[in-house]
Amino acid sequence: MSDQRDTYPLQWPPGWPRAKTRRGALYKVTLEKAVSEAVDELGRMGAKDVVLSSNMRVGLIRSSESELKDPGVALYWTSKKGQPMVIACDCWHRLRDNVRAIGLTLSALRAIERSGASELLERAFTGFAALPAAPDPWTLLGVPRGTAKAAVDQRFRELSRTLHPDRGGDAREYAQITQAYHEAIGASS
Repeated sequence: MSDQRDTYPLQWPPGWPRAKTRRGALYKVTLEKAVSEAVDELGRMGAKDVVLSSNMRVGLIRSSESELKDPGVALYWTSKKGQPMVIACDCWHRLRDNVRAIGLTLSALRAIERSGASELLERAFTGFAALPAAPDPWTLLGVPRGTAKAAVDQRFRELSRTLHPDRGGDAREYAQITQAYHEAIGASS
C-alpha cells in the first residue's frame, strides 16, 4: 500500500448526506490509534492511494480535536482492482470516533470478504457507486448559491404556483423543489 496522505479541509463525498445530529461514542481509542487501525485494514484489503480527509490540520496537538466544529472524516482509496472507493462518517462528536467507526466498518467488510462472499461485497460497492448524486438545491430552485432566505422563499412560492400537484404539476418535481427549498433555507440560516 502506498503512503497514507491527509487532506485538509474535509472533502466530503459529493451526494453523501451529512448527519443532522451527532452523538457521543464509547470508543476508547486515541486519534492516532484509530487512524492507524483504519489504514492497516485498508492495507489488508490491498488498497492504494489512501487519503484521509478531515478538518484537522496534520501535526496539531490532540486537544484541538475537541475544538472542531465539523468532526467528519472521509477515507478515500483505490481498491486492488483499481476502483476508487470512499467511506465517510460524521455521526459522532469527536473526529477520533468517526475514524474509529470507519475502521470498524472496514474490519466488518474484510470479514465479509474472508467468509467467501467477496462477490457480494463488490456488488455492494458497485451499488454505492451507482447511486445518483443529490441534485444541487440552488440549481433546482434556479437561484445563486447563498441567496438570502427571503429570496429563496419568494422563488419557492413562484415554483409552487406551477409545480404543485393541486395546480396540475408533477408530484415528483414538487417533492424535489420542496426538498431543495428546505436544504437551501438550512444553508442560508
